[in-house]
Parts: sequence; C-alpha cells; structure tokens
Amino acid sequence: MEMKHRINQWIDENREAHIKFLQKLVQLASTQGNEKEVQDNVALFLNSLDLDVDVWELDGDRLKQHPYFYSNRETFENSPNVVGVLKGTGGGKSIILNGHVDVVPEGDHEQWDDDPYSGKIVDGKIYGRGATDMKGGNASLMIALDAVTSLDIRLKGDVIFQSVVEEESGGAGTLDAILKGYKADAAIIPEPTNMKIFPKQQGSKWFRLIITGRTAHGGTRYHGVSAIDKTFIVTEHIKELEKVRNDRITDPLYNNIPIPVPINMGVIKGGDWPSSVPDIVQLEGRIGIAPHETMEQVQAEMEQWMKKLSEKDEWFQDHPVEIEWFGARWVPGEIATDHPLMNSLISNFKAITNEDPVIEAAPWGTDGGLLSQVGDTPTVVFGPGTTGLAHYPNEAIDIEKIFEAAKIIAATIVDWCEVDS
Repeated sequence: MEMKHRINQWIDENREAHIKFLQKLVQLASTQGNEKEVQDNVALFLNSLDLDVDVWELDGDRLKQHPYFYSNRETFENSPNVVGVLKGTGGGKSIILNGHVDVVPEGDHEQWDDDPYSGKIVDGKIYGRGATDMKGGNASLMIALDAVTSLDIRLKGDVIFQSVVEEESGGAGTLDAILKGYKADAAIIPEPTNMKIFPKQQGSKWFRLIITGRTAHGGTRYHGVSAIDKTFIVTEHIKELEKVRNDRITDPLYNNIPIPVPINMGVIKGGDWPSSVPDIVQLEGRIGIAPHETMEQVQAEMEQWMKKLSEKDEWFQDHPVEIEWFGARWVPGEIATDHPLMNSLISNFKAITNEDPVIEAAPWGTDGGLLSQVGDTPTVVFGPGTTGLAHYPNEAIDIEKIFEAAKIIAATIVDWCEVDS
C-alpha cells in the first residue's frame, strides 16, 4: 500500500504538466490520415520515459491477408502507430495499454461553442474533438506510466503502451500491432466508459441488401411490383430477427442496455424516376454481434433468416433478397468477470474511489475484440470519458476523472506485472 500511496501522491503533484500535454494532444486535429503530428508528440513523451519506442506506418500488404482487416484507405501515409515498451526484469505477467488517437470529424462548427480543437478548460473540463474519445483515456495511461517510471518502480512483467490509428474506421492500427508481434497476458483499453468496467463488448458487421421488384409506368403501377413496397416487408422481417437474437441474451451485464445487439438500417437507396415503379432498392446496415458469437455465426444466421421471406410473400421465392457483406467490421470480445485482471481493477477502483464499480457490457465495439480474439490477449475496457459526449459537438472530459483513472490503472499495473523488490 505504501507504494500505491507514493504513486497517488506523485500523480497529484504532477497534474499541471499532464493537463498541458493533454491540451496539446486535443489541439492537434488527428482525423483519419492526419495522425502523424499527434503521434510524434506521443513518441517524444515515451522516449522521455526511456521506453523502447517503435514507430511505423501500417503494413497494407500484411493487413490485407487477414480476414478481419478493413480500411477505406489505400495507403497509411501520415498515420503511424506508436508503441512504447517498459521492459520488465522477468518472471511477471505482461500487460498492453491500448488507446487510439484518431478522431471522428468535428462536424458542423456552428454547433460548437468554441473551436472544435480549442483544448479550452472550463469548470474542470477540457473541451475539443477527441477529448473524451479517447485522448483523455490515453492521458490516463501515460500518467500511470510516467508515475511508475519516475518513481523507479521495477516491474517483473513488460508494460506495452500502444498508441494506434484507425480504430474509428475498423481497427487496422491495433490489428497491425498484433500482426507485428505485440501481444501480452492481458490488456486495458481506456475508451469512454464513464468509469464503468466493461468485461464484454459487442462486435458488428456491415451488410447490404438488394431488393428487386418489376418496373412499370406510374400510371399503371399495378402492372409492376414496387421494390419499395417489398422493402417494408424486409425491414419488418429484420426487426423480428433482432428480437429473436436479443431474446436469447440473458447475461445480467446487459440489464441496462435495451437492445444488446441491435440491427440498424442506416442507408436506403431506391427508385430513379417519380413516374416509374421502382425495381431496385438497396439497404445498408449494421448487425451487432454478441461477445460469445463469431462473425461467421451471425452472418450465417442472417443469411438463413432472409431465406424465410418467401414464407411471408411468395414474390421472394423467385426474387430472393441478395445479401452482401462489406465494409467495416468490429470483432466482439470478452474477459471472464472473475479474471485476475478484473479482480485487480475492481479492488483498485474501490481503494481509489471508496465505491463499488459499475460492471456492464459495452454497448459498442472497440479494438478489444481484436486483442482478445486475434492477439489472444484478454481485455478489459475501462476509461474516464463519457460515451454520451463521444462524437458530439462540445465534446469534453472531466479532468478529475482522468487522474482518478490514472491512479487505478497505475495500481493495477503494479499488481499485475508485480514489483521486483
């Protein structure tokens, strides 16, 4: 306990420098393709801690060979990954601390009270795109690392800090780090959970449905078959699948989530002339994948479900809905609720906050699924940001929560990796 007290004291005494560093990170607009400057600053910070630092642009050829790879980019120029390794003395368990620096576009600037990258501090909060999702969480990791190295705490196990790109668009940064060989005995991702602990997270996959009808003149529409009319049948059919899939989920970690694995229809395209019966409609959507499922299982279930449409409308017997799987996908993941890392995180949460943590399943996906399923690295998602402010105008994070999370994570690192006395 004396060591953890020293860590907490050091963190309290070094707040201002870390707040200024976070401000600088938030002020750098690290949207997709523009992450280099923020990553240069992260690399400089890690070098100042004497970590073994690895900076590289993602290997497109390596990534394209993996079934879980997706990106809307051809090259990864100006989007490097940064990894810093604090080598242990040996004999302890290793841990990955993973956070992404890419941020979503800021949207309509008129909806922001200040410049989206101001880094302005008001009433104990720092404002700017990426503050809560998830540069504030990354700051918690770096504060924890700074405390451990500054106090010269010798750990037995390795600590692998990963500052990755491409999380918002499919996880290519974390996937490439795994394929490069970075794995560990466990991992923490400080996504904006509002200090809740997420041992489980859903995955998701994009799909496209093509619904066909028969065109005709609008004045004699009864000679045609409207693909738009048939689309209403299809969407109701999908809602039934959503209900079937969610009725199967009885895990109490989902009690506060109304729809654990939603099916969302996000795009509709159909028709080409107001006076013609539309013969083709395309729907594009996203299906959630429960932690215990695989992408392949969910894909097969949906394909079989769509074949049942002919039982509702005989038109679909000769004109089945085509289904295509395309674009982004996020791998689900889970860690046992009684896993030693969970136990350590819960214990340190109680010690720092004097409260019991809220333990739930994540309502969205993260790179934790890739770490768990591809990297064989059990992963917990826990961070100081607020989900409700992620991707929103006036995005902000409570500075106090950043330091609270840093203390919890630092204590967990010490427990997990073990101190070499």
